Amino acid sequence: MQKRTVAFSRNCSNVFFHLLTACNLACRHCYINVAQHGENTLDIDTIRRWLDIFAARAPSANLILLGGEPTLHPELADVIRYAGKRAFGSVTVDTNGFLFHDILERVDPGEIDFFSFSLDGATPATNDAIRGRGTYERCIAGMRRAAAKGFATSLIYTVSRLNLHELESMAALVKDLGITRFFIQVIGLRGASAEDARARQLQLSRREWLDTVPAAAARIAAQGVIVTYPKVFLTAGELFECAGRVADNYFVFPNGRVYRCPLCEDYPLNALAIENNRLVEMPPINESHLFALDIPEGCVINRLVQPQNLAYDAAGVPDYRIACCMLKEEIFVRQ
Repeated sequence: MQKRTVAFSRNCSNVFFHLLTACNLACRHCYINVAQHGENTLDIDTIRRWLDIFAARAPSANLILLGGEPTLHPELADVIRYAGKRAFGSVTVDTNGFLFHDILERVDPGEIDFFSFSLDGATPATNDAIRGRGTYERCIAGMRRAAAKGFATSLIYTVSRLNLHELESMAALVKDLGITRFFIQVIGLRGASAEDARARQLQLSRREWLDTVPAAAARIAAQGVIVTYPKVFLTAGELFECAGRVADNYFVFPNGRVYRCPLCEDYPLNALAIENNRLVEMPPINESHLFALDIPEGCVINRLVQPQNLAYDAAGVPDYRIACCMLKEEIFVRQ
C-alpha cells in the first residue's frame, strides 16, 4: 500500500510546518524571508502546542516538516514521534540530504511516512551550481542511506533555465535510487531569490514549460513512479480553481504567521496567526480576501506578485490563465 504524503488536489489538507528558518545552504531559489518569517528556532514545547492546534483544526492533514533545513533542529526526532501520536494523515520531512543530528539513526521507518529530498540536477555540475558545491554527492548519499534503512523516499526537482535540460535525465536517476514519488516544482520568486535580479531570468517561459515538463513527467511516471507537477498555464476553456477556496493548506512559520497561499509569504498578508498558543484570524485585508476575486488572468496572487508570467493580446485580453500553484497534476502508470 502506497504511503501518504503531501497532496495537491481539491479537498486535500496539508500543514507545512517550518520548525526554523536556518539552513546550511544558500540555494539560488530559496524562498525563506527572515524579515517576514522570523529567524528563531522553535523549542520542542512550542512545537508540540502548535501541532496540537493543527491536529484539532485539520484532522488527518498531511504534515510536512520544513526549515530552513529541518534536520538542523536537534529535537526533530521527538517532533516526528509526537506528530505520529496526533491525528495527522502522514508525516514527511523535507530535507536537502545532509541529514544532521543522525536523524536516520534516531527514528525508524514506522515513525515517518517519507523523507523528501531536494535535488536540482541529474549531474553534480548542474545541481551544485544551484544548491552549492558538493551538495549533489551529499544528497545522493543521503537518499541511498535512507533507502537502505527502509525509509520511503521522494524527490523534489525545482525546474529553472539552469536545469531544464536535465529533467529528462532524471528518469534514470530516480529509477536507480528507488524513488517512489517525484515532485516537479516551478521556481518562485520569493524570499532571497525575489531580491536577486538574475533569478527573474531563471523562470521558464510558457513555451519552454509546455514543450518539456509534461512530456518528461510522463516518461518518469512510466517507470511506476508517482509524478506530481504544477499545471502553471491553463489552456483556453480550462477552469481556474483556487486552493484557498477548494483545499485546506497551512504554511506555519516560527514567528507565528500562518499563510494559506505560499505566494503571499513575502508580505504581511497572512490569513491567520498563532498568538498565545491560539490560532486567530487576522483583520482585513489579508490573503483570504484575495482568494475570492475572479480575474481573467486566473490566479490573482500571481497577477500581483509575478505579473511577468502573463501575456496579453492587442486588446489587453490575457493570452492564457495562470493555474493555482497548490492544485497540481498527478500521474502514475501502474506496472
